[in-house]
Amino acid sequence: MNTFTAARRLPSTLLRASQTTATTAATASCSRTLALGATRSFASEAAEGAGSVSFKLSEDQEAYQDLARKFTAEHIIPVARHHDETMEYPWPAIKKAHEVGLLNTHIPEEFGGPGLGLMECALISEELAFGCSGVQTAMEANGLAEAPVIVAGNKEQKSKYLGRMTEEPLVASYCVTEPGAGSDVAGISTRAEKKGDKWVINGSKMWITNGGHANWYFVLAKTDPSAKATKSMSGFIVDGDSPGIIKGKKEVNMGQRCSDTRMITFDNVEVPEENMLGKPGDGFKTAMGAFDITRPLVAAGAIGVAQRALVEAIKYAQERKTMGRPIIQHQAIAFMLADMAISVESARNMVWKSCWTKDQGLRNSYFASMAKALASEAAVANADRAVQIFGGMGYNKESPVEKLYRDAKIYMLYEGTSQIQRLIISRQIEEMYKI
Repeated sequence: MNTFTAARRLPSTLLRASQTTATTAATASCSRTLALGATRSFASEAAEGAGSVSFKLSEDQEAYQDLARKFTAEHIIPVARHHDETMEYPWPAIKKAHEVGLLNTHIPEEFGGPGLGLMECALISEELAFGCSGVQTAMEANGLAEAPVIVAGNKEQKSKYLGRMTEEPLVASYCVTEPGAGSDVAGISTRAEKKGDKWVINGSKMWITNGGHANWYFVLAKTDPSAKATKSMSGFIVDGDSPGIIKGKKEVNMGQRCSDTRMITFDNVEVPEENMLGKPGDGFKTAMGAFDITRPLVAAGAIGVAQRALVEAIKYAQERKTMGRPIIQHQAIAFMLADMAISVESARNMVWKSCWTKDQGLRNSYFASMAKALASEAAVANADRAVQIFGGMGYNKESPVEKLYRDAKIYMLYEGTSQIQRLIISRQIEEMYKI
């Protein structure tokens, strides 16, 4: 199977890069997975007219989706088990993704990136997570760190820190969560004090993705503890080689084990004045504004896991026989698969709506939280159902769904728990339907 048979549809910026990748097929197992996955068109043909609603992807969107799907088949699926078992950071996949244009996809063209819309980024994220959500999270963490710079950075900051990400395969980290402050962002204790023409940061951040490999960090710190919570914090770009940065041990997590998460401590770390994002007190607004970009993409990753669980369960249900027939023909199993399909399609549509809203220049916080909650719970539920359909085999490390089961849960926790998403939604509902 030629990897880039659909290259004629690739945008020109990716066509050149794609031609440098290998064209041989991955393993036979990978080919079977891709063959089944290739039926996942996600969109039916639809005529476009004034005032119509269409779920048809554009040619460029389909091209990015195809590129990501084939990249996943060749460079992620064959090594996913290795990275899960060894917890080795997926540098080879990250470097190859950078080479073909699948990393840092929403960096504006002005600063060397492709400047893709959120919709295109979501299509890519789903395909990468279909192969391994640990690898996808390592890649997606770049987007989370870059989002505050895109939202609040000035031209010099964007040129310096976004520009370098497009020039070579680097990773960055978003440092907000602390050992004692996760969902309660206002409760952070990391401080930044102004001393001369520099800011000095002290404090610890926890569960920092890419923390051990970051070229630079976005750091949220309190600059005015006397101000109200939403005005007490400021955002900073901190170079990864700054004296005083202490990297903790790589945490061993239940799933997504090749994703590098650890504690990062800032011990009298000096940051130049020009590395503050926006004005003093803008940090909370900047950090939250970034979520409007990143939550739909995390949700897209969750859909990738949910879709993979469905694909693996369907394959197994057609091969496994009981009472003389494939178990897919038993209503108990068929209905579980139907529920899995309902979950995937519903969550995907919500993600697409949240992306479309943002791409139209409208505020999407409401839909982004819905997408995050719905997709993360679809991933967890589908992984659980897939294990159930596999039976005892699903509980074994040799099965493909055991890893999915471990990988899925984090989607309900990071980038705002499902409870936080419901809090955001409920508060907006109250405003929307006031009596």
